[in-house]
Amino acid sequence: MKKMIYIVDDEPDILSLVALNLKKSGFNTKEFEDLYSFRIHIEKEQPDLIILDLMLPDGDGLSECRELKQKKITANIPIIMLTAKSDETDKIVGLELGADDYVTKPFSPKELVARVKAVLRRSEKTREDNKNTIKLGKHIVIDKDKYEILVDNEKIETTTTEFKVLYLLASRPGIVYSRDQILDYLWGDEKAVIDRTIDVHVKHLREKLGKYGEHIKNVRGVGYKCVI
Repeated sequence: MKKMIYIVDDEPDILSLVALNLKKSGFNTKEFEDLYSFRIHIEKEQPDLIILDLMLPDGDGLSECRELKQKKITANIPIIMLTAKSDETDKIVGLELGADDYVTKPFSPKELVARVKAVLRRSEKTREDNKNTIKLGKHIVIDKDKYEILVDNEKIETTTTEFKVLYLLASRPGIVYSRDQILDYLWGDEKAVIDRTIDVHVKHLREKLGKYGEHIKNVRGVGYKCVI
Protein backbone atom coordinates (compact mmCIF):
# COMPACT_ATOMS: atom_id res chain seq x y z
CA MET A 1 0.00 0.00 0.00
CA LYS A 2 1.66 3.22 -1.19
CA LYS A 3 2.08 6.00 1.35
CA MET A 4 0.38 9.30 0.56
CA ILE A 5 2.44 12.48 0.92
CA TYR A 6 0.90 15.97 0.86
CA ILE A 7 3.23 18.73 -0.39
CA VAL A 8 2.33 22.35 0.42
CA ASP A 9 4.51 24.96 -1.34
CA ASP A 10 3.70 28.07 -3.36
CA GLU A 11 6.52 27.48 -5.85
CA PRO A 12 5.27 25.28 -8.74
CA ASP A 13 8.82 24.19 -9.63
CA ILE A 14 9.43 22.97 -6.08
CA LEU A 15 6.09 21.15 -6.03
CA SER A 16 6.87 19.39 -9.30
CA LEU A 17 10.42 18.49 -8.27
CA VAL A 18 9.44 17.07 -4.90
CA ALA A 19 6.42 15.21 -6.28
CA LEU A 20 8.43 13.71 -9.14
CA ASN A 21 11.15 12.36 -6.86
CA LEU A 22 8.68 10.99 -4.30
CA LYS A 23 6.70 9.22 -7.02
CA LYS A 24 9.92 7.71 -8.38
CA SER A 25 10.49 6.32 -4.88
CA GLY A 26 7.08 4.66 -4.75
CA PHE A 27 4.96 7.28 -2.97
CA ASN A 28 1.65 8.83 -3.94
CA THR A 29 1.48 12.61 -3.71
CA LYS A 30 -0.97 15.49 -3.73
CA GLU A 31 0.30 19.04 -4.28
CA PHE A 32 -1.09 22.32 -2.92
CA GLU A 33 0.05 25.89 -3.64
CA ASP A 34 -1.78 27.44 -0.70
CA LEU A 35 -3.15 26.59 2.73
CA TYR A 36 -6.77 27.12 1.70
CA SER A 37 -6.85 24.20 -0.75
CA PHE A 38 -4.73 22.07 1.58
CA ARG A 39 -7.12 22.61 4.51
CA ILE A 40 -10.16 21.68 2.44
CA HIS A 41 -8.55 18.44 1.31
CA ILE A 42 -7.09 17.32 4.63
CA GLU A 43 -10.51 17.49 6.25
CA LYS A 44 -11.68 14.84 3.78
CA GLU A 45 -8.62 12.59 3.60
CA GLN A 46 -5.53 12.46 5.80
CA PRO A 47 -2.08 11.64 4.37
CA ASP A 48 0.76 9.59 5.85
CA LEU A 49 3.10 12.61 5.91
CA ILE A 50 3.02 16.35 5.14
CA ILE A 51 5.81 18.41 3.59
CA LEU A 52 4.95 21.96 4.61
CA ASP A 53 6.60 25.17 3.37
CA LEU A 54 7.26 27.84 5.97
CA MET A 55 6.21 30.83 3.87
CA LEU A 56 2.88 30.58 2.03
CA PRO A 57 0.68 33.24 0.36
CA ASP A 58 -2.21 32.85 2.79
CA GLY A 59 -0.44 31.97 6.03
CA ASP A 60 2.74 30.62 7.56
CA GLY A 61 3.82 27.04 8.02
CA LEU A 62 4.65 27.37 11.71
CA SER A 63 1.11 28.40 12.62
CA GLU A 64 -0.30 25.68 10.39
CA CYS A 65 1.97 23.10 12.02
CA ARG A 66 0.72 24.17 15.45
CA GLU A 67 -2.91 23.85 14.38
CA LEU A 68 -2.38 20.44 12.79
CA LYS A 69 -0.77 19.10 15.94
CA GLN A 70 -3.62 20.43 18.09
CA LYS A 71 -6.36 18.72 16.06
CA LYS A 72 -7.10 15.15 17.02
CA ILE A 73 -7.60 13.99 13.44
CA THR A 74 -4.18 15.30 12.27
CA ALA A 75 -2.10 15.29 15.47
CA ASN A 76 -0.22 12.09 14.61
CA ILE A 77 0.61 12.94 10.99
CA PRO A 78 4.38 13.51 10.61
CA ILE A 79 5.38 16.93 9.27
CA ILE A 80 8.57 17.96 7.50
CA MET A 81 9.03 21.74 7.34
CA LEU A 82 10.44 23.05 4.07
CA THR A 83 11.85 26.57 3.98
CA ALA A 84 14.23 29.01 2.34
CA LYS A 85 15.12 30.30 5.79
CA SER A 86 18.18 28.92 7.51
CA ASP A 87 17.58 30.75 10.80
CA GLU A 88 18.18 28.28 13.63
CA THR A 89 15.43 29.95 15.68
CA ASP A 90 12.80 29.06 13.07
CA LYS A 91 14.01 25.47 13.06
CA ILE A 92 13.85 25.21 16.85
CA VAL A 93 10.37 26.77 16.94
CA GLY A 94 9.17 24.38 14.23
CA LEU A 95 10.45 21.34 16.09
CA GLU A 96 8.97 22.58 19.36
CA LEU A 97 5.59 22.95 17.65
CA GLY A 98 5.71 19.29 16.66
CA ALA A 99 7.46 19.20 13.28
CA ASP A 100 9.35 15.94 12.78
CA ASP A 101 12.12 17.31 10.56
CA TYR A 102 13.27 20.51 8.88
CA VAL A 103 14.78 20.85 5.37
CA THR A 104 16.28 24.11 4.08
CA LYS A 105 16.12 25.22 0.43
CA PRO A 106 17.98 24.66 -1.80
CA PHE A 107 17.97 20.96 -1.04
CA SER A 108 18.90 17.69 -2.68
CA PRO A 109 15.75 15.84 -3.81
CA LYS A 110 17.40 12.55 -2.87
CA GLU A 111 18.12 13.86 0.62
CA LEU A 112 14.49 14.98 1.01
CA VAL A 113 13.22 11.55 -0.05
CA ALA A 114 15.63 9.96 2.44
CA ARG A 115 14.30 12.27 5.18
CA VAL A 116 10.72 11.34 4.28
CA LYS A 117 11.53 7.63 4.54
CA ALA A 118 13.32 8.12 7.87
CA VAL A 119 10.45 10.11 9.39
CA LEU A 120 7.92 7.53 8.20
CA ARG A 121 9.99 4.71 9.73
CA ARG A 122 10.10 6.51 13.07
CA SER A 123 6.39 7.25 12.92
CA GLU A 124 5.56 3.66 12.03
CA LYS A 125 7.66 2.35 14.91
CA THR A 126 5.89 4.69 17.32
CA ARG A 127 2.52 3.48 16.07
CA GLU A 128 3.61 -0.13 16.40
CA ASP A 129 4.76 0.48 19.97
CA ASN A 130 1.48 2.14 20.92
CA LYS A 131 -1.19 0.35 18.95
CA ASN A 132 -1.71 -2.90 20.86
CA THR A 133 -4.51 -1.01 22.58
CA ILE A 134 -6.53 1.47 20.53
CA LYS A 135 -9.21 3.82 21.82
CA LEU A 136 -11.92 4.71 19.34
CA GLY A 137 -13.65 7.77 20.69
CA LYS A 138 -14.50 7.73 24.39
CA HIS A 139 -16.44 4.49 24.49
CA ILE A 140 -14.58 1.79 22.51
CA VAL A 141 -11.30 0.08 23.45
CA ILE A 142 -9.67 -2.45 21.11
CA ASP A 143 -7.11 -4.73 22.78
CA LYS A 144 -5.01 -6.63 20.25
CA ASP A 145 -3.19 -8.73 22.84
CA LYS A 146 -6.48 -10.09 24.22
CA TYR A 147 -8.42 -9.89 20.94
CA GLU A 148 -11.14 -8.06 22.85
CA ILE A 149 -13.38 -5.13 22.05
CA LEU A 150 -14.81 -3.24 25.02
CA VAL A 151 -17.82 -0.96 24.58
CA ASP A 152 -18.53 1.18 27.65
CA ASN A 153 -16.23 -1.22 29.57
CA GLU A 154 -18.32 -4.24 28.53
CA LYS A 155 -16.78 -6.92 26.30
CA ILE A 156 -18.69 -7.60 23.08
CA GLU A 157 -18.46 -10.89 21.22
CA THR A 158 -17.03 -10.62 17.72
CA THR A 159 -15.60 -13.03 15.21
CA THR A 160 -11.87 -12.93 14.52
CA THR A 161 -12.56 -11.35 11.14
CA GLU A 162 -14.78 -8.65 12.63
CA PHE A 163 -12.11 -7.86 15.21
CA LYS A 164 -9.43 -7.57 12.53
CA VAL A 165 -11.57 -5.28 10.37
CA LEU A 166 -12.23 -2.88 13.25
CA TYR A 167 -8.59 -3.00 14.36
CA LEU A 168 -7.37 -2.15 10.86
CA LEU A 169 -9.76 0.78 10.42
CA ALA A 170 -9.28 2.13 13.95
CA SER A 171 -5.48 1.96 13.79
CA ARG A 172 -5.49 4.85 11.29
CA PRO A 173 -8.62 6.98 11.76
CA GLY A 174 -9.67 8.91 8.69
CA ILE A 175 -7.73 6.73 6.25
CA VAL A 176 -10.01 5.09 3.68
CA TYR A 177 -9.41 1.39 2.98
CA SER A 178 -10.82 -0.15 -0.18
CA ARG A 179 -12.52 -3.52 0.04
CA ASP A 180 -9.57 -5.08 -1.79
CA GLN A 181 -7.11 -3.62 0.72
CA ILE A 182 -9.14 -5.00 3.61
CA LEU A 183 -9.29 -8.40 1.92
CA ASP A 184 -5.51 -8.35 1.44
CA TYR A 185 -5.04 -7.51 5.13
CA LEU A 186 -7.33 -10.34 6.22
CA TRP A 187 -6.28 -13.12 3.89
CA GLY A 188 -3.43 -11.94 1.64
CA ASP A 189 -2.84 -14.14 -1.40
CA GLU A 190 -5.04 -16.84 0.09
CA LYS A 191 -8.24 -14.84 -0.26
CA ALA A 192 -10.94 -16.69 -2.16
CA VAL A 193 -13.90 -14.46 -1.35
CA ILE A 194 -15.61 -11.58 -3.09
CA ASP A 195 -15.12 -8.01 -1.92
CA ARG A 196 -18.79 -7.71 -0.87
CA THR A 197 -17.98 -10.15 1.93
CA ILE A 198 -16.44 -7.14 3.69
CA ASP A 199 -19.81 -5.36 3.62
CA VAL A 200 -21.37 -8.26 5.52
CA HIS A 201 -18.65 -8.23 8.20
CA VAL A 202 -18.95 -4.46 8.60
CA LYS A 203 -22.74 -4.70 8.87
CA HIS A 204 -22.47 -7.27 11.68
CA LEU A 205 -19.75 -5.24 13.39
CA ARG A 206 -21.86 -2.09 13.36
CA GLU A 207 -24.77 -3.99 14.85
CA LYS A 208 -22.60 -5.28 17.70
CA LEU A 209 -21.21 -1.80 18.37
CA GLY A 210 -24.76 -0.49 18.67
CA LYS A 211 -25.03 3.29 18.70
CA TYR A 212 -21.24 3.51 18.32
CA GLY A 213 -21.37 1.74 14.97
CA GLU A 214 -21.41 5.21 13.44
CA HIS A 215 -17.63 5.32 13.97
CA ILE A 216 -17.37 3.14 10.85
CA LYS A 217 -18.18 5.15 7.74
CA ASN A 218 -18.85 3.89 4.24
CA VAL A 219 -17.07 5.87 1.53
CA ARG A 220 -19.27 5.35 -1.51
CA GLY A 221 -17.53 3.55 -4.35
CA VAL A 222 -14.30 3.11 -2.37
CA GLY A 223 -14.53 1.28 0.95
CA TYR A 224 -14.56 2.10 4.66
CA LYS A 225 -12.87 4.29 7.26
CA CYS A 226 -13.09 4.92 10.99
CA VAL A 227 -13.81 8.36 12.41
CA ILE A 228 -13.22 9.46 15.97
